[in-house]
Amino acid sequence: MTQWTGPAPDGQGGEQLTAWLVSLVRNREYGKLAELRRTTPTDSHIRAGWYGPKEQREIYEKVAFLFGVYHQGTSVPLYGRGSLGEAARRIGDGAGRGPDNPGAQRLLSRVVASRRIPWRHLQHAITRLRACEQPPPSWTQLTEDLTRWHDRRARIAYRWTVDFHQPATRSRGTTTGRSTTGGRSGTNNQSTRKDPST
Repeated sequence: MTQWTGPAPDGQGGEQLTAWLVSLVRNREYGKLAELRRTTPTDSHIRAGWYGPKEQREIYEKVAFLFGVYHQGTSVPLYGRGSLGEAARRIGDGAGRGPDNPGAQRLLSRVVASRRIPWRHLQHAITRLRACEQPPPSWTQLTEDLTRWHDRRARIAYRWTVDFHQPATRSRGTTTGRSTTGGRSGTNNQSTRKDPST
């Protein structure tokens, strides 16, 4: 039995919540994960709420719900990566992903258009990521973003939109139409590497 020591200091609650949620998957505590997927409050929801300040407990509980939805039936926990906008770029199929997928565009538009936290649309986004077998958003960042959803200076919805529409990055040396040799004389410049055994 774990003893509660009070809410986490500012900025650490999302990390602690994520660590606890990941431990549920690692330790195969499927009963608690199933409780998280229920829409009525359970002991596991209340436990998730402990990681946040009193005024933000509902957000922590609902992020735990989303985690439970994503990890249903899995034995490997995923911490996720990036914002929800970055994650939504991964939604789609062979016809296109992210901005190239009309369904992903409509879904993100519904999420960012909401003044209140759009829980139903967030659940849909997480479910779509799971169905596409794509990594979720960073659970820690999602928690922190949602705690600042109403902060006009944070502009969370705007940042998610920018992340969603950001052009794909190219790795160095693979730009279209350019040679990676860097030589002007037309000869092949070989890079030299020192042998580590000498």
